[in-house]
Amino acid sequence: MTHVVTEACIACKYTDCVDVCPVDCFREGPNFLTIDPDECIDCAVCIPECPVSAIYAEEDLPSDQQHMIALNAELARLPGWKSITKRKGPLPDADAHKDQPGKLPLLKR
Repeated sequence: MTHVVTEACIACKYTDCVDVCPVDCFREGPNFLTIDPDECIDCAVCIPECPVSAIYAEEDLPSDQQHMIALNAELARLPGWKSITKRKGPLPDADAHKDQPGKLPLLKR
């Protein structure tokens, strides 16, 4: 199994999780982080680091976020989505979006 970043990360992109990842499996897009399922070792150290609770083990993923499994895998393979290994500041309007539901339409590829 792997871990999955859910819609809660979209338009926030807090990067606390990348500092603790032992295998550097996070990829960064314009307004979202994804986990490369081929790199993730299922260690779960990233889960408690996320301030918006956007990361789940695949088997614990809420039913309304199941689509994020395929999306994480797809985005992790895009050429522009590079590995991120050091924490950065969140997006400027992250606090305004952190509790917003249904953020998939805001995703920038």
